Amino acid sequence: MARHKKIIERVSEIYKWIEQQQLANKGLAGQCAVCGKCCDFEAYDHRLYVTTPEIIYFVEKFGKENIRQMTTSSCCYQVENKCSVHAYRFSGCRIFCCKGDATFQSELTESAIKKFKALCSELQIPYRYVELPVALKEASGFSVRSPEDCGEMH
Repeated sequence: MARHKKIIERVSEIYKWIEQQQLANKGLAGQCAVCGKCCDFEAYDHRLYVTTPEIIYFVEKFGKENIRQMTTSSCCYQVENKCSVHAYRFSGCRIFCCKGDATFQSELTESAIKKFKALCSELQIPYRYVELPVALKEASGFSVRSPEDCGEMH
């Protein structure tokens, strides 16, 4: 369980680091208007990718029993244009803002991905970077209760 706890702690640290970078670069980071437009991936013409450590964090914090499947092009956690999992959202959701500077967001995303890859390497868990619908489907089929399961996505 120590490795599992370490994953959760380290993902929290990376999320805090992202927030610090945004606060230090407010003009470039932009501010979310809470319009929900970017949560309709097809209409906004983009995709949300998540890493192995992030999905482990999400399942632990939100609960495996609460994992939903995406049945439309909109995020299944968007309720009345608001994120119902805001506290547990993925790095892509934390970084992207339709009013933010694209170069800043891209560079911050690449830096965050490097941190997630390093975490996987350090804790010897498989690194994956997959679209949200795939990650949610796979997450509903694995358990994060034991260290052996921490990186396994079937």
